[in-house]
Amino acid sequence: MSAPIFLNALRAFEASARHQSFSAAALELNVTPAAVGQLVRSLEEWLGVPLFHRGSGGRARLVPTDVALRALPDIRDGFDRLNLGFARLKEGSAVGVLTVTVSPAFAAKWLLPRIDRFQSAWPETDVRLDTSLKLMDFATQGIDIGVRYGAGNWPGLEAEKLMDEEVFPVCSPAFLDKHRRLRGPADLAGLTLIDDLSVDRQIGFVTWDAWLETVGKKAIAARSGLKINNSAAVLQAAIDGRGVALARSVLVRDDLAAGRLVRLFPDIVRPSVLAYYVVYRKECAALPRLVAFRDWLLGEACVD
Repeated sequence: MSAPIFLNALRAFEASARHQSFSAAALELNVTPAAVGQLVRSLEEWLGVPLFHRGSGGRARLVPTDVALRALPDIRDGFDRLNLGFARLKEGSAVGVLTVTVSPAFAAKWLLPRIDRFQSAWPETDVRLDTSLKLMDFATQGIDIGVRYGAGNWPGLEAEKLMDEEVFPVCSPAFLDKHRRLRGPADLAGLTLIDDLSVDRQIGFVTWDAWLETVGKKAIAARSGLKINNSAAVLQAAIDGRGVALARSVLVRDDLAAGRLVRLFPDIVRPSVLAYYVVYRKECAALPRLVAFRDWLLGEACVD
């Protein structure tokens, strides 16, 4: 495949067409307007066709010709592809920015309390967290690696299991002291049950109804319910004594260790069919920054 010629001239032409001005294009490209004009003229001479209708004044001093308008979409697409290729060359470096996508709750309750250990080991890697519940397109949105919660199957991504999870009720020590009768699931009747709405029920997420059915207490009616669409906020509400939350073991681990929350009915074990997975594009699996972060995540999970 032959390399494109007149690359700088094409850049000058595209910028001039977008701004309809050599001066504005020059500001973008950090050159003089005369240099932009000369590059465009050299391209026109080589092609043998005019690329602009040049007016003497007014807003329409530089208007792309029909042939220029037909070519511009392909030229812009070409520059986008060049930029993507250059970004992939940069990915091969062990230093630079590593873009990581995680849910807001996972970031707040698990990743951020531990991230300083990665940064100490890899001080030349800058971690950029993209916290969102949306499924990001890794290629188009510049994502290097992520942690997702689910069944382990996401099209176009490799998935390595990071941590399994268990689901159980928790409350604050003060709440438990106030409701000393909380010795079994039946004692939840009449209490406020805090429900997590952040995960899609269709993929097997354990809700209060599912958990109560597991322990044979499906008929329990809560006096009132509190529904929150953020898992970290669900735990915070329980810490604040708002009621009993159905906690996910990975997210609640530090709160239990610190005594901010207490696990209820520890003899009842309800594993989740969902788990946390490290995910990344297969073609990026050997990138040094990605490998370092993936191995660190797996190591931290083993420590926990």
